[in-house]
Order: sequence, then structure tokens, then C-alpha cells
Amino acid sequence: MIIFILRILTKIVRIDHMKFSDHPRSLKTAQTADWALSRGVSSWTTAQVAELLAVPVSQVPQRMSAAKSRGEWITPARGLWVPIAPEFRGWGGPPATEFISDLMNHFGISYYVGWLAAASAYGAAHHASQTTHVATSRLVRDRQIGRAQLLFHVRTRVTETPTVEKMARSGPYLISTPEITALDIASDIAISGGLDNAATVIVGLTDESSIDDQALSSCAPLYSDAAVRRVGWIIEHFTEQRVNVLADYAAHLTSAPSRLHPSLPLTGRIDERWQICINAIVGIE
Repeated sequence: MIIFILRILTKIVRIDHMKFSDHPRSLKTAQTADWALSRGVSSWTTAQVAELLAVPVSQVPQRMSAAKSRGEWITPARGLWVPIAPEFRGWGGPPATEFISDLMNHFGISYYVGWLAAASAYGAAHHASQTTHVATSRLVRDRQIGRAQLLFHVRTRVTETPTVEKMARSGPYLISTPEITALDIASDIAISGGLDNAATVIVGLTDESSIDDQALSSCAPLYSDAAVRRVGWIIEHFTEQRVNVLADYAAHLTSAPSRLHPSLPLTGRIDERWQICINAIVGIE
């Protein structure tokens, strides 16, 4: 039995090592992407590509330039190489969720995919967006990878923010919980497609994911008073769900009434329960 276990462990080690060093020395640059994908590789560093090709690190960009131009590889960050599945090569790259986790790990940054991209993952966004908004623990430059546009937003308390794992073909990545997604959208109306779309998505999250009142209230201190009031009013005004725990939290806020539409004047009636000025007519799709 011990010998059998040792044999299995030896085989596992050999398979893992194969990904980086036991490659055929005759491997050509044009074969590298398919070779990597067939072994479950989601990304490699420049040093690992150099080892794969048996060339100095300095020669990797030149050796891989033709493969990049054919859409077989992307480099979403300096020193990071991502092999592209054949069906995405005509797009100039895969969806952002296929490489976002490797990209953030490469930078050593905490993150989550949020806003409309997260809502879409929950089935709550009516219109698919090519833009992926990502919350990060420090500044990251926005970038366009093929059809995928990534916009990064620094959030100082990313590590305290509840997230869940979703699976892409390349592996798991992090998205905000339904409650955090709703609060982010209520907080950032401008990047959520305007007030009507934001309200539509929040209603969709409530219907599709059954937003939890207690979880919503627990997350509320991470957000502005306006975002908390806005999301509570939208949920109760357009769905049958009551968020009494969140309403109790909002009742103890001491700031002046908030605007429903953040860019319009503070005119209109005040909703007493949520202390929010109804300064716009909201249309739900």
C-alpha cells in the first residue's frame, strides 16, 4: 500500500512538473498556446515561457510576437502570458473573467469583479456589457484586451468586502455578493448605466438572488448614506421585499436627506422612511 501511494504521488509530481519543464525540446512557438491549454495552463510568466521554449528570457517577446499577432497569446500585464482558446482568437482575447484572477495575482492585489459584470453573473443585467468594472486594493491602470475593457476602481476596504467565487473555464474568480453588487450600483449610478438601469438591475438582483436584508445591513457601513438609502428605497418601491433591518440602520443615520438621482437638484418630496429626496422619476425595464 505504501509503495502504491508513493507511485501515485510520484506521478502527480511528474504531471505538475510537466507543465513547466518536461516539455518537448522540439516545441515550436506556434504550438505553445495549444500545448499550454491542453495541460490546463491559464497563464505563465515570461520566465516560464522562456523555459518552455528553451530560450533566454530576453528573447521571449521577439519569439512570441508572431503568436501574439495571430491571437494565440495575450499579455495583459508586463511579464504575464495568457494562452487563448481558438474560439476567442478572432476577438483579440477572451472575456475578462478568463484572466482577471491571474492578472490580479500577478500584481499581488486583492480584487473583486463588481457592478454590472457581477450583476450579469447573477442573471440580473438585461444588457451584456463588454466593460468589466473591478474593485482593487490599489491603483491599477485601465486596459483594453481585445473586446474586453477593464476599468479598475480603488476600494480601500476590498479585503473586508464579502465576495463569492464564480468559475470560468480557466478557473475561479471573485465577484461581489448580490448585496455588495446592489450597493455598488446604488453608489455609482454613472457607471451603472444611469438611474433607470441601476434601479432595473437592483430589482433584478432582488428577484434573481433574493437579497438578504441582514447581509445588506451588515455591508451598509462600507458605503455612503446616499447609497444605503437609495438601494433600500429602490428595493421596497419596486419589489415586494421589505428590508426592515436596513431601514433600521438607515433610521439612525444623522446626515441630511440624500438625492435619489445624485446629479439632479435637491427638489421633490422626501420619503420619510428612507430620508431620500425623490428628485427623479424612475423607469424600470
